[in-house]
Amino acid sequence: MNTAAQTFSGTPWKQGIKDAMPLLGGYIPVATSFGLISVQSGFSVLETILISAFIYAGASQFLFVAMVASGAPLWLVVIMTLLINARHIVYGPNLSPYLNQDKKWLPLMFGLSDQIFALAHARLPLLPDQARIGWYTGAAVLGWLSWIAGTALGAMAGDELTQRWPLINEILPFALPALFFVLLVPRCNNILWSLTIGLSAVAAVVLKVLGYPNAAVPLAAICGAILFYALKNQSALRGK
Repeated sequence: MNTAAQTFSGTPWKQGIKDAMPLLGGYIPVATSFGLISVQSGFSVLETILISAFIYAGASQFLFVAMVASGAPLWLVVIMTLLINARHIVYGPNLSPYLNQDKKWLPLMFGLSDQIFALAHARLPLLPDQARIGWYTGAAVLGWLSWIAGTALGAMAGDELTQRWPLINEILPFALPALFFVLLVPRCNNILWSLTIGLSAVAAVVLKVLGYPNAAVPLAAICGAILFYALKNQSALRGK
């Protein structure tokens, strides 16, 4: 029997919720920041909440609000939002082998975010087939609802919160980087992943310092991927 299944404290979807709970520490602050910015940009509270409920696109929502507020044409807003979310073209196919026994996973991909993808990619292979769709449903729905709740908090009470506790303005920008950091650290459990993540981080910083901020992240990711597969292939050849 798969040992991962023995850790369930209930049904698979409850385990998915439990595993995704740490993500709320990043989701809610970032969503709160979006809610505040959206209202300040001229959107109503209801419109702001609906954006998070039906677009649910993280960074793309900030771009969407900024472009609409600046009067950008709708076609350009749509194209830019789709371009930023193009990474999901890779996310879905990477998870489909673990979920394609149940076609309900197709509409559930709406709940796929960067953080849910990272968590699911690490957790799903350890679960028995019959538990995977339930686990993913619990994790994805929790992420979606927490994003909506954080957005509502920022839209309805953001101004009051920042006036009462000005330090919040300084903390909110670090919520998302901190969330990704929490997801990355557990991966540094062997030399292969440690070197890959280390090279990617160093490459991103160097490119940023050299004056290429827009290219830093994608180029650093490419460097990390090349190193990962080079070391993995070298290790496989030695094992023959």
